[in-house]
Amino acid sequence: MSSITLRHASPEDIPTILGFIKDLAEYEKEPDAVKATPELLKENLFEKNHARVLLAEESDSSQTESKTPIGMALYFFTFSTWTAKPSLYLEDLYVSSEKRNKGVGKVLFAGLGQVAKAKGCARMDWSVLDWNEPSIAFYTKTLGAKKMEGWSTMRLEEEGIEKLGSLTSTPLPSIL
Repeated sequence: MSSITLRHASPEDIPTILGFIKDLAEYEKEPDAVKATPELLKENLFEKNHARVLLAEESDSSQTESKTPIGMALYFFTFSTWTAKPSLYLEDLYVSSEKRNKGVGKVLFAGLGQVAKAKGCARMDWSVLDWNEPSIAFYTKTLGAKKMEGWSTMRLEEEGIEKLGSLTSTPLPSIL
């Protein structure tokens, strides 16, 4: 008999996190898109604390010391101006392929719910690829999440961010 536990990741988990990121990119048909490195994960997750990772682990009741990572939820906080409260943004949820449809996603979302409640979040947000029907069904039918009709995700990557400095001829003081 096995059980699933959750814990926040530590720097020692970086190889596992990076492995899950690569597996997720493969699942999402973007294997060459991963630019994450152990150094970047260490800096941005554990030194600058830009995001946190919940790890789901499976343990065999006969071996209490042996735990196997089987999924993760990488999240951070945003702010809702309409509610004047924080929001939890789920950047990525990943469950190992052989552990899908076995309750791991439910455990990860329950953990995220605990975090959101503890931080006073008014809501949780995340994106899902249009073609990912199994996940969409889980989110809407099991969790009761709603699709945000009429909203589109916008993105600027590094080059676009760099170009923002040339939008105006007005000299801007440093705001940092």
